[in-house]
Amino acid sequence: MTTSAAPLPVSQSRNSRLGIWLMIAAVATFAAQDGFSRHLAGSYNTLMVVMVRYWAFAGFVILLALRRPEGFVPAIRSRRLPAHVLRALLLVAEICIIIWGYTLIGLIESHAVFAICPLLIVALSGPILGERIVWQRWAAVAAGMAGVLVILRPGAGVFSWPALLPFASALMFALYSVLTRLTTRDEPTFPAFFWPGVIGAVIMTVIGLPHWQPLSPQDTVFLAIYSALSILSHWLLLKCYQATEAARVQPYAYLQIVFVTIIGITIYGEHLALPVAIGTAIVVAAGLYALSLERKRP
Repeated sequence: MTTSAAPLPVSQSRNSRLGIWLMIAAVATFAAQDGFSRHLAGSYNTLMVVMVRYWAFAGFVILLALRRPEGFVPAIRSRRLPAHVLRALLLVAEICIIIWGYTLIGLIESHAVFAICPLLIVALSGPILGERIVWQRWAAVAAGMAGVLVILRPGAGVFSWPALLPFASALMFALYSVLTRLTTRDEPTFPAFFWPGVIGAVIMTVIGLPHWQPLSPQDTVFLAIYSALSILSHWLLLKCYQATEAARVQPYAYLQIVFVTIIGITIYGEHLALPVAIGTAIVVAAGLYALSLERKRP
């Protein structure tokens, strides 16, 4: 799930084709990761599963920090540690909630609702970052919300409260993303990548260890693969943003919905309902339109 991705340094290189393929590989890996998390959290406590994932991710960011040319301590130094603690809390809650949603309503419907996240970032950028939001961007947000209503179908007798979990998760990740942009205005981006992983690992260890459950041999292998995928997905995203600018490859991030749908149908026997497909198309179209407006900004 790209919900766990953090902003990464962008190089001056502009290898767009490589960046596009790296983004596609990254979202495919995130989708596979989500597939494993759905199985593991359906059999074991979600907090334990997320804790192990955070252990793997924390090890990854610590290794990156140790390899930074400026040295470990200068690489992670930040004047905004309270903000990073808040970001870590938001990210921990977001991941736990979305995975819980996978176990209750499935991968397809969860990701269909979560697709509103980029539009929520647009909406929050005005009051938090002081950005000027033109009416076209507000129209895109409104269209995206309409798409979510099509997916949820309130009043149609099919709405259930678990469907609100991915929306709450999207809102948390949107707030996390906006705070990330705020913290990286006046300092390097690497601390914003490092601290949520390390702080999140500490938080999840505290709340996850009491819920530890014995694993079957097969699920031990699955948990190891899941942890490895969490590292690989972030590494691919890192290389993607080093290859080209984020705005050029961001539209391809929506392919994660396609990959997740394939996994949901073929592995878990989920069904793609027509209203979910229509609502998702509306949300994605609104997100791509908002992204096109973003790319036109000076």
